[in-house]
Amino acid sequence: MLHLVTAIVKPHKLDAVKEALQGAGVQGITVTEVRGFGRQGGHTETYRGAEYQIDFVPKVKVEVLCGTEDAEKVASTIATAAKTGKIGDGKIWVTPVDRATRIRTGEMGSDAI
Repeated sequence: MLHLVTAIVKPHKLDAVKEALQGAGVQGITVTEVRGFGRQGGHTETYRGAEYQIDFVPKVKVEVLCGTEDAEKVASTIATAAKTGKIGDGKIWVTPVDRATRIRTGEMGSDAI
C-alpha cells in the first residue's frame, strides 16, 4: 500500500525540507505555492503608511508519495526540517492511497513511485 504525505510549510523552509527529504532517500516531491490561515488568522502589514490586513498567508504545500513503511519517516523528516518553533510552522497529514500509476510505463503500486 502507498501513502501520500502532505505538508503545509513556510516558504523560506522549502530548501531545508527538500534537502532533508533528498538526504532521507526520497526520489521525488511535488511543491505547490498555496495561501491560507490557521490559528494566526493572517497578519497586519503597513504599506506607504497605511495599515492593512493580510487574511491569507503564503505557504508551500509539499507532497510525497511513498510506501506505507516510509510514511512515518518522511513525515518526521519534514517536521524536523520545517520547524521554527513559531506560530504558523504548518501541518502534516498522511493519507492512504489505493492506487498509483506511472503514466509513461503503466507501472502500478509501489513500482510507480
